[in-house]
Amino acid sequence: MAQARCACGQLAVDVTGEPVLNALCHCDDCRRHTGSAFGWQAYFLEAQVGEPNGRSAARTVPVFEPQVRHFCPDCGTTLWWTAGTAPGLIGIAGGGFEAGVLGEPIASYRDGQRCVWLDLPENWTRYPD
Repeated sequence: MAQARCACGQLAVDVTGEPVLNALCHCDDCRRHTGSAFGWQAYFLEAQVGEPNGRSAARTVPVFEPQVRHFCPDCGTTLWWTAGTAPGLIGIAGGGFEAGVLGEPIASYRDGQRCVWLDLPENWTRYPD
């Protein structure tokens, strides 16, 4: 079992097993949402994700038909989400896990939008757009 936590530690969610997908995304939404050069997400089957521990809030945003983001109301960390384009899966922020728990991502989504200065391992699967 592994646990993802928000920045202040008030909110956590436990997962079992390996993620279905461990990847980076370089789309405009992920970059703006994270305030970084990419978003790092691990997708798990709904059955692999436990009930949240702590208080959470949620907002629906009109991306990915739509996406419901669950976040800590104290520190604002988005910890998990569901998206209409990924039924049956729950995305969890890769940075919410302790270092080394998820292992190396295996794919780069929206790779055509990746910052030109960001090099990634050659063996990763790349999805241009």
